[in-house]
Amino acid sequence: MYRFLDIFFVVFHTSLIIFNLFGWIWKKTRRANLYLLLLTGASWGGLGLLYGMGYCPLTDWHFRILEKMGMNNLPNSYIKYLADRITGMNFNQDIVDSLTLYFYLAALAISLVMNYRQIRTRNT
Repeated sequence: MYRFLDIFFVVFHTSLIIFNLFGWIWKKTRRANLYLLLLTGASWGGLGLLYGMGYCPLTDWHFRILEKMGMNNLPNSYIKYLADRITGMNFNQDIVDSLTLYFYLAALAISLVMNYRQIRTRNT
């Protein structure tokens, strides 16, 4: 069961990350993309005040499953975990965290602009 849940979280969480980064590209998904980006930011910042900055419930749940599977010394971030898992390398946590934040902010800025333009075009 834990193996199934591990695979589920890798696929589901990675899909959400990809959607966060690129969901603004398609008109039909722009609003959902913006909402997911805002929800992600609220989790990292808002829930982060309670559980530690950058907190993500999906990471928390997935890491609990991995711990039950005998994995320990998991990194603080899911992106680092995923990059390490996919490549077999050991990426620098600070660099991964910085890149994660920069890509998130870039995706949020682009999503805000694209949603604004889409609303503006609809109202003209």
